[in-house]
Amino acid sequence: MGTIHPVSQVTEEVNAIFADMGFAVAEGPRIETDWYNFDALNIPGHHPARAEMDTFYMHRAEGDNRAPNVLRTHTSPVQIRSMEAQGAPIRIICPGGVYRADYDQTHTPMFHQVEGLAIDKDLSMANLKWVLEEFFSAYFGTKVKTRFRASHFPFTEPSAEVDIQCSWEGGTVKVGEGDGWLEVLGSGMVHPKVLAAGGIDPEVYQGFAFGMGIDRIAMLKYGIPDLRAFFDSDLRWLRHYGFAALDVPTLHGGLSR
Repeated sequence: MGTIHPVSQVTEEVNAIFADMGFAVAEGPRIETDWYNFDALNIPGHHPARAEMDTFYMHRAEGDNRAPNVLRTHTSPVQIRSMEAQGAPIRIICPGGVYRADYDQTHTPMFHQVEGLAIDKDLSMANLKWVLEEFFSAYFGTKVKTRFRASHFPFTEPSAEVDIQCSWEGGTVKVGEGDGWLEVLGSGMVHPKVLAAGGIDPEVYQGFAFGMGIDRIAMLKYGIPDLRAFFDSDLRWLRHYGFAALDVPTLHGGLSR
Protein backbone atom coordinates (compact mmCIF):
# COMPACT_ATOMS: atom_id res chain seq x y z
CA MET A 1 0.00 0.00 0.00
CA GLY A 2 1.10 3.52 -0.71
CA THR A 3 1.45 6.13 2.03
CA ILE A 4 1.04 9.89 2.25
CA HIS A 5 4.34 11.76 2.44
CA PRO A 6 4.87 13.66 5.73
CA VAL A 7 5.17 16.97 3.83
CA SER A 8 1.75 16.44 2.26
CA GLN A 9 0.27 15.40 5.60
CA VAL A 10 1.66 18.39 7.51
CA THR A 11 0.61 20.78 4.73
CA GLU A 12 -2.95 19.50 5.12
CA GLU A 13 -2.71 19.88 8.90
CA VAL A 14 -1.53 23.49 8.51
CA ASN A 15 -4.30 24.24 6.01
CA ALA A 16 -6.95 22.78 8.34
CA ILE A 17 -5.82 24.84 11.34
CA PHE A 18 -5.60 28.15 9.50
CA ALA A 19 -8.87 27.51 7.66
CA ASP A 20 -10.53 27.27 11.07
CA MET A 21 -9.15 30.78 11.77
CA GLY A 22 -10.55 32.17 8.53
CA PHE A 23 -7.45 32.00 6.31
CA ALA A 24 -7.83 31.03 2.65
CA VAL A 25 -5.11 29.15 0.74
CA ALA A 26 -3.35 31.08 -2.05
CA GLU A 27 -0.90 29.68 -4.60
CA GLY A 28 1.44 31.08 -7.22
CA PRO A 29 4.16 30.12 -9.75
CA ARG A 30 7.46 28.60 -8.63
CA ILE A 31 9.35 30.49 -11.35
CA GLU A 32 9.08 34.17 -10.46
CA THR A 33 10.19 37.52 -11.81
CA ASP A 34 12.90 39.45 -10.03
CA TRP A 35 10.29 42.09 -9.19
CA TYR A 36 7.85 39.77 -7.38
CA ASN A 37 10.60 37.82 -5.61
CA PHE A 38 12.71 40.79 -4.47
CA ASP A 39 11.78 44.35 -5.49
CA ALA A 40 8.11 44.27 -4.44
CA LEU A 41 9.21 42.87 -1.06
CA ASN A 42 11.53 45.81 -0.36
CA ILE A 43 14.67 43.67 -0.81
CA PRO A 44 17.38 46.02 -2.17
CA GLY A 45 19.76 45.13 -4.99
CA HIS A 46 22.73 44.75 -2.64
CA HIS A 47 20.96 42.35 -0.25
CA PRO A 48 22.82 39.00 0.27
CA ALA A 49 19.64 37.05 -0.59
CA ARG A 50 20.01 38.20 -4.20
CA ALA A 51 23.53 36.73 -4.57
CA GLU A 52 23.97 33.75 -6.89
CA MET A 53 25.34 31.72 -3.97
CA ASP A 54 21.86 31.87 -2.39
CA THR A 55 19.40 32.15 -5.30
CA PHE A 56 18.87 30.04 -8.44
CA TYR A 57 18.64 32.33 -11.47
CA MET A 58 17.14 31.18 -14.77
CA HIS A 59 19.12 31.21 -18.01
CA ARG A 60 18.80 34.28 -20.24
CA ALA A 61 19.29 34.41 -23.99
CA GLU A 62 22.40 36.23 -25.16
CA GLY A 63 21.71 39.95 -25.44
CA ASP A 64 18.68 39.83 -23.13
CA ASN A 65 19.26 42.66 -20.66
CA ARG A 66 16.13 42.12 -18.60
CA ALA A 67 16.45 40.95 -15.00
CA PRO A 68 16.49 37.13 -15.01
CA ASN A 69 13.65 35.10 -13.58
CA VAL A 70 14.39 33.09 -10.44
CA LEU A 71 13.23 29.93 -8.72
CA ARG A 72 11.29 31.59 -5.91
CA THR A 73 13.24 31.77 -2.66
CA HIS A 74 10.08 32.10 -0.52
CA THR A 75 6.31 32.12 -1.03
CA SER A 76 6.14 35.86 -0.34
CA PRO A 77 5.56 36.63 -4.07
CA VAL A 78 2.18 34.92 -3.64
CA GLN A 79 1.32 37.56 -1.04
CA ILE A 80 2.02 40.36 -3.53
CA ARG A 81 0.00 38.65 -6.27
CA SER A 82 -2.89 38.08 -3.85
CA MET A 83 -2.87 41.71 -2.71
CA GLU A 84 -2.94 42.83 -6.35
CA ALA A 85 -5.83 40.48 -7.17
CA GLN A 86 -7.97 40.82 -4.03
CA GLY A 87 -7.03 44.08 -2.33
CA ALA A 88 -7.78 44.53 1.36
CA PRO A 89 -8.95 43.26 3.77
CA ILE A 90 -7.29 39.91 3.14
CA ARG A 91 -6.38 36.82 5.16
CA ILE A 92 -4.40 34.08 3.40
CA ILE A 93 -1.74 31.42 3.83
CA CYS A 94 0.68 30.54 1.04
CA PRO A 95 2.10 26.99 1.23
CA GLY A 96 4.45 25.63 -1.40
CA GLY A 97 7.92 24.61 -2.55
CA VAL A 98 10.78 27.12 -2.53
CA TYR A 99 14.44 27.00 -3.60
CA ARG A 100 17.73 28.15 -2.11
CA ALA A 101 21.33 27.10 -2.74
CA ASP A 102 21.95 25.30 0.55
CA TYR A 103 22.41 21.66 1.56
CA ASP A 104 23.07 20.06 4.97
CA GLN A 105 21.20 18.18 7.72
CA THR A 106 18.69 21.03 8.22
CA HIS A 107 18.76 22.63 4.73
CA THR A 108 18.00 21.37 1.22
CA PRO A 109 18.02 23.17 -2.16
CA MET A 110 14.25 22.66 -2.42
CA PHE A 111 12.04 22.74 0.65
CA HIS A 112 8.50 23.66 1.66
CA GLN A 113 7.30 26.79 3.35
CA VAL A 114 4.03 28.29 4.51
CA GLU A 115 3.57 32.02 4.89
CA GLY A 116 0.61 33.87 6.34
CA LEU A 117 -0.71 37.34 5.60
CA ALA A 118 -3.53 39.28 7.24
CA ILE A 119 -4.35 42.89 6.34
CA ASP A 120 -7.08 45.08 7.77
CA LYS A 121 -7.50 48.54 9.30
CA ASP A 122 -6.72 47.68 12.93
CA LEU A 123 -4.43 44.62 13.11
CA SER A 124 -1.43 44.60 15.44
CA MET A 125 1.40 42.41 16.75
CA ALA A 126 -1.02 41.22 19.46
CA ASN A 127 -3.21 39.66 16.74
CA LEU A 128 -0.12 38.02 15.24
CA LYS A 129 0.88 36.52 18.60
CA TRP A 130 -2.63 35.14 19.17
CA VAL A 131 -2.76 33.54 15.71
CA LEU A 132 0.63 31.87 16.13
CA GLU A 133 -0.08 30.56 19.63
CA GLU A 134 -3.44 29.18 18.48
CA PHE A 135 -1.74 27.51 15.52
CA PHE A 136 1.06 25.86 17.48
CA SER A 137 -1.29 24.72 20.26
CA ALA A 138 -3.56 23.05 17.69
CA TYR A 139 -0.67 21.60 15.67
CA PHE A 140 1.23 20.09 18.61
CA GLY A 141 -1.91 19.19 20.56
CA THR A 142 -0.86 21.04 23.71
CA LYS A 143 -0.76 24.63 24.95
CA VAL A 144 2.34 26.27 23.45
CA LYS A 145 3.78 29.60 24.59
CA THR A 146 5.68 31.84 22.19
CA ARG A 147 8.49 34.34 22.68
CA PHE A 148 9.10 37.22 20.27
CA ARG A 149 12.65 38.54 19.71
CA ALA A 150 13.36 41.73 17.78
CA SER A 151 14.89 41.06 14.36
CA HIS A 152 15.13 42.64 10.90
CA PHE A 153 13.52 41.60 7.63
CA PRO A 154 13.21 43.97 4.64
CA PHE A 155 9.50 43.19 4.15
CA THR A 156 8.30 43.76 7.75
CA GLU A 157 8.68 46.58 10.26
CA PRO A 158 8.80 45.92 13.14
CA SER A 159 10.12 42.38 12.68
CA ALA A 160 10.42 39.52 15.13
CA GLU A 161 11.78 36.01 15.27
CA VAL A 162 9.44 33.70 17.15
CA ASP A 163 10.48 30.96 19.59
CA ILE A 164 8.24 28.23 21.00
CA GLN A 165 8.46 26.79 24.49
CA CYS A 166 10.20 23.40 24.70
CA SER A 167 12.34 21.08 26.79
CA TRP A 168 15.34 18.96 25.80
CA GLU A 169 15.50 15.44 27.22
CA GLY A 170 18.03 12.89 26.00
CA GLY A 171 18.44 14.71 22.70
CA THR A 172 14.66 14.82 22.15
CA VAL A 173 12.68 18.05 21.86
CA LYS A 174 9.33 18.21 23.64
CA VAL A 175 7.23 21.20 22.62
CA GLY A 176 4.95 23.01 25.07
CA GLU A 177 6.80 22.23 28.28
CA GLY A 178 10.03 23.09 30.11
CA ASP A 179 12.03 26.31 30.22
CA GLY A 180 13.80 26.07 26.87
CA TRP A 181 13.05 27.93 23.65
CA LEU A 182 13.35 26.95 19.99
CA GLU A 183 13.31 29.44 17.09
CA VAL A 184 10.76 28.37 14.47
CA LEU A 185 9.77 31.32 12.27
CA GLY A 186 10.11 34.96 11.27
CA SER A 187 7.28 37.47 11.39
CA GLY A 188 6.30 41.13 11.72
CA MET A 189 4.05 43.92 10.56
CA VAL A 190 3.98 44.29 6.76
CA HIS A 191 6.25 47.11 5.59
CA PRO A 192 4.35 50.08 4.09
CA LYS A 193 6.41 49.77 0.88
CA VAL A 194 5.27 46.15 0.49
CA LEU A 195 1.63 47.16 0.95
CA ALA A 196 2.07 49.87 -1.69
CA ALA A 197 3.73 47.39 -4.09
CA GLY A 198 0.65 45.17 -3.72
CA GLY A 199 -1.67 48.05 -4.54
CA ILE A 200 -2.90 48.63 -0.96
CA ASP A 201 -2.89 52.06 0.69
CA PRO A 202 -0.55 51.90 3.74
CA GLU A 203 -2.21 55.04 5.15
CA VAL A 204 -5.47 53.09 5.53
CA TYR A 205 -4.45 49.45 6.04
CA GLN A 206 -1.87 47.56 8.04
CA GLY A 207 -1.26 43.89 8.66
CA PHE A 208 1.05 41.11 9.77
CA ALA A 209 2.94 38.36 7.98
CA PHE A 210 4.86 35.26 9.04
CA GLY A 211 6.69 32.37 7.45
CA MET A 212 7.84 28.94 8.61
CA GLY A 213 9.29 25.76 7.11
CA ILE A 214 6.76 22.94 6.68
CA ASP A 215 9.56 20.35 6.63
CA ARG A 216 11.01 21.78 9.86
CA ILE A 217 7.75 21.63 11.81
CA ALA A 218 7.17 18.11 10.44
CA MET A 219 10.57 17.11 11.84
CA LEU A 220 9.64 18.60 15.22
CA LYS A 221 6.25 16.94 15.54
CA TYR A 222 7.07 13.51 14.15
CA GLY A 223 10.68 13.10 15.33
CA ILE A 224 12.35 13.08 11.90
CA PRO A 225 16.09 13.75 12.39
CA ASP A 226 17.39 14.67 8.93
CA LEU A 227 15.73 17.05 6.46
CA ARG A 228 17.53 15.51 3.48
CA ALA A 229 15.69 12.21 3.99
CA PHE A 230 12.42 13.92 2.97
CA PHE A 231 13.64 13.97 -0.65
CA ASP A 232 15.67 10.74 -0.92
CA SER A 233 12.73 8.59 -2.14
CA ASP A 234 13.79 5.83 0.23
CA LEU A 235 10.84 3.41 0.45
CA ARG A 236 11.90 2.21 3.92
CA TRP A 237 11.78 5.81 5.18
CA LEU A 238 8.44 6.43 3.50
CA ARG A 239 6.92 3.28 5.01
CA HIS A 240 8.15 4.27 8.46
CA TYR A 241 7.13 7.95 8.41
CA GLY A 242 4.33 7.87 5.83
CA PHE A 243 0.66 8.30 6.70
CA ALA A 244 -2.23 6.04 5.79
CA ALA A 245 -4.76 7.41 3.30
CA LEU A 246 -7.40 7.56 6.04
CA ASP A 247 -5.20 9.76 8.28
CA VAL A 248 -7.06 12.85 7.12
CA PRO A 249 -6.23 15.76 9.44
CA THR A 250 -9.19 17.69 10.84
CA LEU A 251 -9.52 19.87 13.91
CA HIS A 252 -12.57 17.86 14.99
CA GLY A 253 -11.02 14.45 14.48
CA GLY A 254 -7.48 15.32 15.51
CA LEU A 255 -4.24 16.18 13.74
CA SER A 256 -2.06 13.25 14.82
CA ARG A 257 -2.03 9.55 14.03
